[in-house]
Amino acid sequence: MSGDAEKFESYLNMSDEEFLKECKIETFRSSGNGGQNVNKVETAVRIRHTPTKIAAISQSERSQHRNIKIALKRLREKILKHFYIKPDRKKTKIPQKSKENRLEEKKRNSEKKSARKKIHDDI
Repeated sequence: MSGDAEKFESYLNMSDEEFLKECKIETFRSSGNGGQNVNKVETAVRIRHTPTKIAAISQSERSQHRNIKIALKRLREKILKHFYIKPDRKKTKIPQKSKENRLEEKKRNSEKKSARKKIHDDI
């Protein structure tokens, strides 16, 4: 796992230019509102990180350059999420007083329920 951690650190510390060398950039026409600009200009960007096979898309801006920046930011976030390791959970100990209170409550409920029982007279 240390190899993955080292790769992860290197991906975070890379400049945008170095990071883009490991990526494949695809442009396409975005969909949705925007009229003629959206229909004829390929401003939407898909960046695929080849070592991890993770992709990010941006088509929100009218500029391809801004979409590349946005997609790059999203890609870094996805890689961060991909390599995240959950910390070990520490079990909490139930306090002694809490145990005593729970047992006392159980005992009171038991006495209540036993008081509800009908008394049978077999005389």
